[in-house]
Amino acid sequence: MVFSSLTFLFLFLPICLLCYFLAPKNCKNAVLFVLSLIFYAWGEPVYVVLMIFSTVLDYTCGRLTEKYRGTRLKRLGLFISVICNLSLLFFFKYTDFFITTINAVFKTNIPLLNLPLPIGISFYTFQTMSYTIDVYRGNAPVQKNIISFGAYVALFPQLIAGPIVRYKDIAEALNERTHSFEKFSKGVLRFTEGLGKKVLLANNAGLIFTTIVDSAPAENSIFAVPALSAWIGIIAYTFQIYFDFSGYSDMAIGLGHMLGFTFPENFDHPYISKSVTEFWRRWHMSLGTWFRDYVYIPLGGNRNGLLKQLRNIAIVWLLTGIWHGASFNFLFWGVYFGIFLIIEKMVLKRFADRIPNAFKHIYLMLIVIIGWVLFAFDDMAQGVGYFLSMFGGGGVFATNEALYILLTNIPLLIICVLFSTTLPIRLRETVRNKVNENVYTAFEVIFIVAVFMVSVSYLVAGSYNPFLYFRF
Repeated sequence: MVFSSLTFLFLFLPICLLCYFLAPKNCKNAVLFVLSLIFYAWGEPVYVVLMIFSTVLDYTCGRLTEKYRGTRLKRLGLFISVICNLSLLFFFKYTDFFITTINAVFKTNIPLLNLPLPIGISFYTFQTMSYTIDVYRGNAPVQKNIISFGAYVALFPQLIAGPIVRYKDIAEALNERTHSFEKFSKGVLRFTEGLGKKVLLANNAGLIFTTIVDSAPAENSIFAVPALSAWIGIIAYTFQIYFDFSGYSDMAIGLGHMLGFTFPENFDHPYISKSVTEFWRRWHMSLGTWFRDYVYIPLGGNRNGLLKQLRNIAIVWLLTGIWHGASFNFLFWGVYFGIFLIIEKMVLKRFADRIPNAFKHIYLMLIVIIGWVLFAFDDMAQGVGYFLSMFGGGGVFATNEALYILLTNIPLLIICVLFSTTLPIRLRETVRNKVNENVYTAFEVIFIVAVFMVSVSYLVAGSYNPFLYFRF
């Protein structure tokens, strides 16, 4: 079940909110835990057992860590948690990838496991590991109530696709949180904005990309489309993945507000960046801070000289690529961005002040757009073919069909560009400062209702509603 579905909007969410707010204060975490398990079981009933196992495992490891603090066994809970969580992640996500690779290299015929990937496993394993690590470091209090801990692990708003919420960020709210009309209405606004991003912008941009990819001649062994079509498609995908993931994060943060939590921000207008370094400070920020705090800094960060710093960057980005998926395209995607981060650190940093901002922004967007080609295609041959098509490999620059796709989608692409910037926020603040508060509130309510109704209309009428990060 995804947030941008009629089932969630008109069945699960109303029932969830009703049960949650009718429950006594001391039962809210239990209700939230049960509802979150139901939410997860909707898509994968079998893997609810895995979710419960992760809950019991890391709850126990946290208690062990606290119990043996100051003794020789102080690392026991941490060791068990990290080994078990990474083993689960490796087994379900990467086993078939390694078997396939071994079969290809050594010409063996080891059968694949063909296990379905547990939804959101990359997110919740990182989340639960961070709890034990933070308890070990003394950065988070140990949770003695297993139901409250289960509510944290299975918390449905951010369970499937983040943001990655570390226990220490919501430890206080798990034990004692306040609910107010103001916070709930703020959550409704944020959720609706995210729904609009996902349904109205991401889905329609994704349809452009899918149409262009599907237009490649089926009889050709090498993927080839006109250069103009290839550029339109990957630019559309650039907007799709941003509005898809950031929209889902907005919905998660909004749901968190409704339930009394404050989740960390996950995106900060990454497409206005002027360097790859800045881009990755603004994109999927909860993942970036996770790797910084639990991998980069423990490796030494930038404290032990330039060579070790570059080594640490390379390790983090190799892991970042692998985290996204069990496929070589994700590994190369991580290496690709790691290389540019290293180049910026070693070379481009010296000239950054002399380069006009416009050129820095164009440089960044070209790097990102080309990077999304690597990300979009699990089939490396298809990805290479698409990349070559962007630079004339299809044998033709434009066709009537390519021009038609461009002309009919210019309004959507312009809207996507505008909403990728801070302009809408600045316009909102300008209006807020110039009109009466009651008038502004009325406009805000009209906006929420309009976006919600149009989004629902699209969901009723259309069948194209993918969620790109579902596979992670």
